[in-house]
Amino acid sequence: MNREKRYTLEDFLDIVETLRSENGCPWDRRQTHKSLKPCMMEEAAELVSSIRIYDTTGNAENMREELGDILLQVVMHAQIAKEEGLFTFGDVVEEVSAKMVRRHPRVFADARTEGTEASDGNWDEIKRREKEGKAWIESPLREIPKELPALTRASKVLKKADKLYGAGKDYKSCVADLEESVRRLSCLAPVSEDEGLGEILGDMLVSLSDIARRYRISQEQVLTDRVENLIDRYEPSKKP
Repeated sequence: MNREKRYTLEDFLDIVETLRSENGCPWDRRQTHKSLKPCMMEEAAELVSSIRIYDTTGNAENMREELGDILLQVVMHAQIAKEEGLFTFGDVVEEVSAKMVRRHPRVFADARTEGTEASDGNWDEIKRREKEGKAWIESPLREIPKELPALTRASKVLKKADKLYGAGKDYKSCVADLEESVRRLSCLAPVSEDEGLGEILGDMLVSLSDIARRYRISQEQVLTDRVENLIDRYEPSKKP
């Protein structure tokens, strides 16, 4: 990273603003919050991949690059919001800083705000207070984003439903539901979507999600690992 020019965060903000200006880059100028959604999803996945590469190789170069790409997405959205008169990058930094202080009253004891003392150390209670009156939150379960991977969202919905409504099942009940779904699946002959295959598979995945979240197992990671094993089975690694 030996460069004559060392850029600062302020330089970076100016660069993105220039790219979005009248004489800037045509591609950057036509982007919107909506058009950038796939970019953010891809960059997040690439960052996670870079962490895997670092864990495997000890080389953090790719992680540094991908963190920069994530930062670009954040600054792009903030610049677009600034142009729309909504908020600025400074507002984003202010809000997340205040949130971290507010959610850690024991760490930032001198920075407590009114209403947090009684919730000292109670992360869930502080978060609940933050969400009160937010117009976009329909309900506790519907606030869990649909954009999350389905397996991850299922675990979060099940966990919150258990906590709020006592909807959780014990391990044996989850396994019994899974066995019943397998029985229904075995009765389908020939198998077809019209015969309810999708619904049965959905029930099986929900039961598996309930078991996974109970034992704090990441379904996404488990499935990723199994797929990698599958690839290795068909395409053995050529590494010495």
